[in-house]
Amino acid sequence: MHLVPADRADRRTIDGHRVCDAIAAIGDAGRVRAWADRFALLADPKRLALLLALHRTGPLAVSDLAVATGMNDPAVSQALRLLRAAGVVAGEKEGRVVRYRVVDAEVAGLLGHCAADG
Repeated sequence: MHLVPADRADRRTIDGHRVCDAIAAIGDAGRVRAWADRFALLADPKRLALLLALHRTGPLAVSDLAVATGMNDPAVSQALRLLRAAGVVAGEKEGRVVRYRVVDAEVAGLLGHCAADG
């Protein structure tokens, strides 16, 4: 049980080799936190709807996203602000219009699974 931290080494295990495998599977605590944060962003149905729309269609403006999702413009803007701060989406300005797109490849992969037909 070489992967068990010293503070847990005195605990009884049933399948010690599997405990080591489980610890290896969990990996770095920072990476676990980063994924938990991503899942928290996706846990809100309205943010998920925005991300699914952007993933499927490509860049869209706030007003178009509002129509597509049934949200109002300020709610879309607020959700996009949060997603942008997290590095999940980015805006591209064309004149007075800003179109948003998904830029986090790992989130895009998850969205691909969510949006799969069938």
